[in-house]
Amino acid sequence: MDFLSVSVDEGILLKLHIKYMVSNRCKVAVKEELKKLGLHFVVVDLGEVDVMEDLTPEQTEQLKIGLLNLGLELMDDKRSILIEKIKNVIIEMVHHTDEMIKINFSHFLSEKLHHDYTYLANLFSEVQGTTIEQFIISHKIERIKELIMYDELSISEIAWKMNYSSVAHLSNQFKKATGLSPSHFKQLKDKRRSPIEEIGNQNNQKE
Repeated sequence: MDFLSVSVDEGILLKLHIKYMVSNRCKVAVKEELKKLGLHFVVVDLGEVDVMEDLTPEQTEQLKIGLLNLGLELMDDKRSILIEKIKNVIIEMVHHTDEMIKINFSHFLSEKLHHDYTYLANLFSEVQGTTIEQFIISHKIERIKELIMYDELSISEIAWKMNYSSVAHLSNQFKKATGLSPSHFKQLKDKRRSPIEEIGNQNNQKE
């Protein structure tokens, strides 16, 4: 099990890397855990927290337990941390922004994480058992489901927002992933969705 990352940056005593921290609700919960321990944080972002003081062994253990109770984990493995960063950049872009999805995601990821995309892609495939591209598609499909359920945008508006070249392109990808057309999905009474932290994780599916 991965636990704590201790990396000292200028102006920040401690950077914590937290696994499965994929939503604003997670951010709020993590802030509460830090406050309980009397810790002062500068930034609480998806997967990362900058803390202004060092943690005692007792605080570290209490934070581990508190986060595990929330379904989160502190991490210390550099490869795992980078994988989590890749996931969080994708999740942020697909689920938590109103901007149109980036056209060149490989360039965006490479720029954001300061690594060559080929290295990121190979590492991700090796560890996750799926490609970055497939992970992105899985999250885009889940976001499309959400937008269909909101019923505020037409399918053509959703296609534009999610950066598909056409409605047909979106529909084909959606049907390939779900077995249903977007219009058929819209008619379902029981519209099943997946938790964000489980989407596109081949390892979870194999267990």
